[in-house]
Amino acid sequence: MPVTGDTAAAWLRARTGDDPPLDIPRAPAREAAERELSKPAYHEHDPNLLQRALDRFWEWIGNLFDTAAGATPGGPLGLAVIALVVVLLLAGLWWRLGTPSRTPSSTTAALFDDRPRSAAEHRTAADAHAAAQRWNPAVQERMRALVRALEERTLLDPRPGRTADEAAAEAGRTLPDHASRLHAAARSFDDVTYGDRTADEAAYLRLRDLDLDLERAKPSLADTPTSEWAAL
Repeated sequence: MPVTGDTAAAWLRARTGDDPPLDIPRAPAREAAERELSKPAYHEHDPNLLQRALDRFWEWIGNLFDTAAGATPGGPLGLAVIALVVVLLLAGLWWRLGTPSRTPSSTTAALFDDRPRSAAEHRTAADAHAAAQRWNPAVQERMRALVRALEERTLLDPRPGRTADEAAAEAGRTLPDHASRLHAAARSFDDVTYGDRTADEAAYLRLRDLDLDLERAKPSLADTPTSEWAAL
């Protein structure tokens, strides 16, 4: 609180204990009072700079909520309902889209790495991950095994850089009875690889069963890669 001339003079008169009070000019009295009140003894229990900053911050937050509550229909209850709706919408978007910063375009992300492996090798790796309940890599390796097996059977042309979605679309034309399951398998692969999702045992078992069914599946010869050569 600023020290005025009148309050400073009154304070000095109280400090002197003289009766009647001394008649002290305002300016010197104010200066003397300010010097006295600036002594450390008067400020031992004052809040530090951080505490004062936090007090100002929480005061600002409180004023902000009071203003928002006053402008919102229903007051504080209406504001709480709106905040809850916003949180639920954000949670729904996160669940639907995954983490955007970690989701590259599926058209540029290759299914296989640089080291070529056989379908049997991918299946062995998938089974090992599944036995350890590492479902994400188990799903990834089983999808790679599935696509590699189709390439080994010449139902797909071996092509570096192919994505899971592209493989599912091409294989779906050759094996139309399994097209929907192939697309679902590609989505599972993309979800755990690029969408920051977590797979479970059921997701892996669906891929494993599809892989086994495709081994016995008969292709539609009109759409196989080798049929184009046969027609020449």
